[in-house]
Amino acid sequence: MLNKKQILEANDIEIKVVNIPEWGGKVNVKALTGTERDKFEASIVSVRGKSQHVNMQNIRAKLCSLCIVDENGERLFSDAEIGQLGKKSAKPLDRIFDVASEMSGITKKDVEALKKTLEMDHSEDFASD
Repeated sequence: MLNKKQILEANDIEIKVVNIPEWGGKVNVKALTGTERDKFEASIVSVRGKSQHVNMQNIRAKLCSLCIVDENGERLFSDAEIGQLGKKSAKPLDRIFDVASEMSGITKKDVEALKKTLEMDHSEDFASD
């Protein structure tokens, strides 16, 4: 059995090099940490009053900004630069998004589950009114 020290010291954050010919080179794409995945998921939930829904706007740039890193594993794009990154061609963003999603265990089923959870939460809010 692993102990706490072994778990915390395990180097489990994978980084892959992804060729982006549209940009003339390669980028490092890293898997999300648990905290980063929670941040990403929270960033795609939109709340208006009691209403919540999954906000797919700029979802590729949001994930790519968390996962494109330099040689030291540090993010290249800040949250403030997500809009700029989102203006890049969808094709390379899709490629990075797919790799980052796979490495981070994010599936289409996860997004659908999040939508269903929000719909259930929303319906419960109205049931209690």
